[in-house]
Amino acid sequence: MNHFIYILECSDSSYYTGYTNQLDKRIKTHNLGKGAKYTRSRLPVKLVYTEKYETKSEALKREYAIKKLSRKQKIELIKSYNNEYIY
Repeated sequence: MNHFIYILECSDSSYYTGYTNQLDKRIKTHNLGKGAKYTRSRLPVKLVYTEKYETKSEALKREYAIKKLSRKQKIELIKSYNNEYIY
């Protein structure tokens, strides 16, 4: 089973970082207003960053580290990810 951490960009341009083992389903849940309390009042949300891990422990450690980043650092992380995957 894969474990994912992700960053969502909310409608107010804030960022939400989370963990899941079913990424597509989790994003849909957020956009249905049934996800985290933080995102419910900031819909719609858009997936802007993700990382995949083999273990839940690794993913949760990374989620915690990302949550401690400043907004500026999160933006740089998202930019580096998006630039890497442009086709």
